[in-house]
Amino acid sequence: MSDIISIIGVGYVGLPLAIKLSKYFKVYGYDANNERIDQLKKGIDIFKDQKISNKEKKKIKFTNNINELENSNIFIVTVPTPVKKNKNPDLSHLISASKTVGSVMKRNSIVIYESTVYPGCTEEVCVPVLEKYSKLKANFDFFYGYSPERINVGDKKHKIENIKKIVSSSNKYSMKKIFKVYNSIIRAGVYKAESIKVAEAAKVIENTQRDLNIALINELSIIFSKLGINTNEVLNAALTKWNFVKYEPGLVGGHCVGVDPYYLTYKSKKIGYNPKVILSGRKTNDQMSKHVYDLVNKYAKKNHIDKKRYKVLVLGYSFKENCSDIRNSKIEDLVNHFLKKKTYIRIHDPLVIITHLNEYHQKLFLEKSEINNLKDNFFDVLILAVPHKEILGKFKFFKKKIKKNSLIIDIKSALEKNKFSQITL
Repeated sequence: MSDIISIIGVGYVGLPLAIKLSKYFKVYGYDANNERIDQLKKGIDIFKDQKISNKEKKKIKFTNNINELENSNIFIVTVPTPVKKNKNPDLSHLISASKTVGSVMKRNSIVIYESTVYPGCTEEVCVPVLEKYSKLKANFDFFYGYSPERINVGDKKHKIENIKKIVSSSNKYSMKKIFKVYNSIIRAGVYKAESIKVAEAAKVIENTQRDLNIALINELSIIFSKLGINTNEVLNAALTKWNFVKYEPGLVGGHCVGVDPYYLTYKSKKIGYNPKVILSGRKTNDQMSKHVYDLVNKYAKKNHIDKKRYKVLVLGYSFKENCSDIRNSKIEDLVNHFLKKKTYIRIHDPLVIITHLNEYHQKLFLEKSEINNLKDNFFDVLILAVPHKEILGKFKFFKKKIKKNSLIIDIKSALEKNKFSQITL
């Protein structure tokens, strides 16, 4: 029997995976979001991250009907794993997906998890759910594996086929099958991890390492700001040494870098070790939105401007440039700092879907037509928060919307030096 694959969750991770696998396998794309499925059936990805050809529309069966998955023998779970308000892992999507798979899978099925988790989560949380709802026994009646996603949203260079894939499995039989599935689409190669826990840990430390490196640079940028030194100039000077690695300061959000460290620290605390370095880095990165807010207030005080009277324009709202994803975007935190002081603030992002913002921020959002009709010399402060290509290409237009010699904060140092009067982090 030829393999039939069901992807559980066809968002940023699941959709590109479904498209690639559909070239070699019969693929079902399942999602509990009915609206998402209706759009994908029409070939529409509202996030504009993937193009779905007519051929791919015919080859992938997008569905929200669980029963349509019952002939599949391989299930790949690609649902989000966010954190709760208390920063503990939110496994609700993962558990729900496991229930879905367990209710339809048959004997000899293989279930592969791609969602980011802490070491041990697949075997401790997911597998028992699969066993309960399938009434099958793991490693006797069905098998499982873990292959962490490495999707970089908005990155046109590092696509799924160009990123080396880690695979792991519960036994040799399923490892052979899992390797074959991914090896069919990954040109960069497939790496076999020694165990599922090793693969889970590898994923979670990839982003924890990046988070800590950015935290160091963010802390340095705060120090340099107080010293009146341009951080970007310091980094460029330091880069003249062969072993200096450049990381840039910024607001660290998204569904990976700003989240994964909490999964690792959660598990660490459970086994009796309270991590210090990781949480310190998280604290530093979480305070950067307040640092940007303080820079604006410092400018206002210096120029004798009342905090409640100045007007702020924020360009960019997604968690990173050239993508529409706003999950865990720290721009939301930045905007909230101004709202607490009743500052007049407006937001513009040409990529973001306005209905994805929280209800109050929707009221602050300027659509393209609204910002085009906005009079010049209106704002006192412009914050270039997310340097989308579309924003940078029109930056001279946006600059007209602020008063002469007003403050420009270029968070990611995306503007040409000396071309625009600015402060960088």
